[in-house]
Formats: sequence, structure tokens, C-alpha cells
Amino acid sequence: MTEIERDFPLARLTTVRTGGPAELFARAGSVAEVVELLAFAAERGHELHVIGSGSNLLVADAGVPGLVIHLEGSLARIERSPGGLECGAGARMPTVAARSAALGLAGIEFAVNIPGTVGGAVRMNANAYGGALETVLDWVEIATVTGCSRRAPAELGLVYRDSALAAGEVVVAARFALAPSTPAAVRATLAELRAWRHAAQPKGIKTFGSTFKNPPGETAGGLLAAAGANGLTVGAARLSHKHANFVENVDGSASTADIVALMARARELVIERSGIALEREVQALGPVDFPWERERSPG
Repeated sequence: MTEIERDFPLARLTTVRTGGPAELFARAGSVAEVVELLAFAAERGHELHVIGSGSNLLVADAGVPGLVIHLEGSLARIERSPGGLECGAGARMPTVAARSAALGLAGIEFAVNIPGTVGGAVRMNANAYGGALETVLDWVEIATVTGCSRRAPAELGLVYRDSALAAGEVVVAARFALAPSTPAAVRATLAELRAWRHAAQPKGIKTFGSTFKNPPGETAGGLLAAAGANGLTVGAARLSHKHANFVENVDGSASTADIVALMARARELVIERSGIALEREVQALGPVDFPWERERSPG
């Protein structure tokens, strides 16, 4: 049986560095280990969670009940396959982009600006700077308690920043269909995309990426800036002066509660100015209470 740890500190596995421990934690280095851990959780009635690079993620200050799995080993592989790349779900998207450049394969350059893993990108249907995952996704391998199966993109229920994957379904691999190019041409595109990101987004500080989703015809960052939210601060959590849709953990001491309070305040500023109610893009792990979502829940 794969080793399972208790009270594992999760903050260090997230890019914003907040939150409490996992009740149970395991590292899975193969598909067989993922299936084994899924069965373990199901038999004991534990909630199951998967954590990748910890970007776009807020961990509850009180910790996370159940079992949290981190994918590594062979599940972080990146291999060439005919006409593309086959990747483990634990592979980081910027590394996938770099590998595609080294091999002279074009089409997934936008991944250089997606800080998460392949599995997280599939589950959240990630996109960046005009590139969309579903345009290059060939198939996805999903693990459940009964084993593994492959699905086509059309079977994943992909929508803006979401998919129809259920809690007990773990992405373990994906294949990207890419076009032949030259390493120099792909590297040039990567350099251009990195430059755009560095010009527009904060760097060198703890953050989880985009906080709110872009409403139709608008950008969350633009709406927040227009509402005067740049630099808004709660505790050690601050909306970036450079890009208002990024929360910064200024000195590393911010809590998840600080960030949620900051999000609530910023959201109210946008409602007051434009009448638009922003929806969060950042994902929650464990019992994170977003008050505006509680208020609209039935009952």
C-alpha cells in the first residue's frame, strides 16, 4: 500500500502559501497507485482530492478532511508520440510547452503561461493568451475505483473554466495533437508569450493567478481596476497594483480567510460601480466559505 501521511501541511504545495493540513496525504507515482488510493478512500468513506502544482488553489485554514493525492513519478512524464505529446497529469504545463519547443512541435505554446499541471488544466479547461486546451487535446485517461478509461474531449463536458469530471474521477494522462514546426520558431513564440505575461502580471511574489472569471465581454482585471481595487489590502493579502485580478500574499503571512475577505470586498466594489457580480475562478480545497456564494444558496 502507498504510504499515507497524517496532518500533512498543504500550504507549501500551493503557490499562494496559505491553508491548513490534509487529514490524510499520499504521493502517487503510477496509475496503479492512484486506483489503489481511490479504492482506499471509497472503502473508508474519505473525501478524495488531488493537488497538482497548487496554482489557482485556496486551501482552507482549518485543513482538508479526507485524502489528498499528489501526482508525481511516471505521472509527471512528458513523452513524444506520433504527431504530438503524451503527458502524465502531474506534468507542469510550462514544462510541456518547453518540451514541445525542443521537439519542434507547435500548438501548445500558450501552456507556458498556465502555471498548473496537465490534470488541473484538463479539469478546469485552461486557456491563456488566445490558446485553448480543447483545441489540441486528443484524449484523456481517467482513473476511477474500477480502473482506467480513455475519453475524447467531447466526453469531458468542457466549458469556460470548468468540465463535467466528477470528484471520484482523476485525470492521470492526456495526449496533445501538435503540428510540426522548428524549435526556433516555437521558442520565439514562447518568448513572446512570456514577455506579455511579465508585462501584465505580478511576479516574484506569492499568488495563485486569476482570482475571478472574466464576465462576457469584460475582463475581471479591468472591472476591478475601474472600481479602484488595485492595491486593496486585507491583512497580508493584497490585490496587485500591476493586475487587480491577482491576489498577492505580501509577506507570506496571509491566511485563506484574509484572501476570501479581500475577494468579498473587491467584488462589492465592482458591483457598486458596474452592477456586475464577479464569479470566482480560484478553486477551493477543504471548507473555504465564500459568503456571497452562501447567500445565494437555497435554504
